[in-house]
Amino acid sequence: MYEICEYATGYVAFKVIPLFTSSFDVAVVGAGIVGLAAARELIQRHPSLAFAVLEKEQEPAHHQSGHNSGVIHSGIYYTPGSLKAKLCVQGAALCYKYCDQKGIPYKQCGKLIVAVEQDEIPRLKALYERGLQNNVPGLKLIGAKEIKEKEPFCRGLMALDSPYTGIVDYKQVAQSYARDFQEAGGTILTDFEVTNMEMAKESSAESEDGDKWNFNVVFCFPQGEEISCGHILTCAGLHSDRLSQISGCSPEPRIVPFRGDYLVLKPEKSYLVKGNIYPVPNPRFPFLGFHFTPRMDGSIWLGPNAVLAFKREGYKLLDFSPGDFLDAVTYSGLWKLVLRNVSYGLGELYRAFSISAQVRQLQKFIPEVTTSDVLRGPSGVRAQALDTEGNLVDDFVFDGGSGAVGSRVLHVRNAPSPAATSSLAIAAAIADEAQRRFQL
Repeated sequence: MYEICEYATGYVAFKVIPLFTSSFDVAVVGAGIVGLAAARELIQRHPSLAFAVLEKEQEPAHHQSGHNSGVIHSGIYYTPGSLKAKLCVQGAALCYKYCDQKGIPYKQCGKLIVAVEQDEIPRLKALYERGLQNNVPGLKLIGAKEIKEKEPFCRGLMALDSPYTGIVDYKQVAQSYARDFQEAGGTILTDFEVTNMEMAKESSAESEDGDKWNFNVVFCFPQGEEISCGHILTCAGLHSDRLSQISGCSPEPRIVPFRGDYLVLKPEKSYLVKGNIYPVPNPRFPFLGFHFTPRMDGSIWLGPNAVLAFKREGYKLLDFSPGDFLDAVTYSGLWKLVLRNVSYGLGELYRAFSISAQVRQLQKFIPEVTTSDVLRGPSGVRAQALDTEGNLVDDFVFDGGSGAVGSRVLHVRNAPSPAATSSLAIAAAIADEAQRRFQL
């Protein structure tokens, strides 16, 4: 499978995979939707450079990018002026445009954020004002009669109508980014797990000890393959903190995995839901709550809950990794979060095992839904960044480090929802930062 090649420099040998070069100007670690979008943007800006995307799985978009709700968010929830708000609004517009250009199907089915109790109405109005500040198109507040016109089976006192919200298959979008990248000359290497980063030594007669550090970073994989590159961009999602640590950069913020389990409405009951139906978020709790989400295949997802995952890539209820579990439970930030949200966390854990408890949450909006109308559905794991004080890191985090390796790395440390919606806008921001740091 391999041949050993002596490069022109005469100082180091690499194992080379046939048909691929083993030396790149920039390597992007992680073939999720953000990594692929960033690689695509970079190669379009710098077509003369050699780029590679490295992915530890056998296919792109295998984890978060292929296990999400598929919603094209409009940018309502996010703090005005934040990078998250700006990139979501820009990203949604770019996403729709890209899908039109590539012939990727989507549905602009809209979303209602519904207040079912009087005390939710002030929060709903505040959310409306926030959406206006974020320049979200088409927002309006509607009453009970208009709710029924849009969602005949949904009850509510008032709702925020967001017609710009849509749905798409993000795995299909990510695969299209991958094709764009490859067609532009980029290389995607799957089954390549990055376990180490170090500077490559070169022999030199001019140096006193015969060795000096060369400005190439070597990636070492379990099978022993190595490639070199000048700079690294990591978009590793669930493992972003670990990659930062092995590069000599800060492990903070830490990634704590939260699994979200969905129910699926039986096909014969899909008439109950036309578009996205969301609750008014409660600022006392860290997640959005149960919602109704139509999918491109015609199915309706219900949920998700949010429980601590005992494995970073554990999509089943009882999946367990001793290492991942210990990483989570020995982190002081997690315990601070748990202690502030004990009742909420216990409720989420109970609902993880009880379908009837989940259905009671859904019946607040559509009373006709019963336990006999739903089935257990898919799950996703969210890479939630958490600081040492137990605060959820709510915005995007891009950083690097110092030292021989760290100074040549740019980490996308936190790309939370709506990262898929925002992927093309995030990619432009990453490419700007990479160009500034790496002087490409």
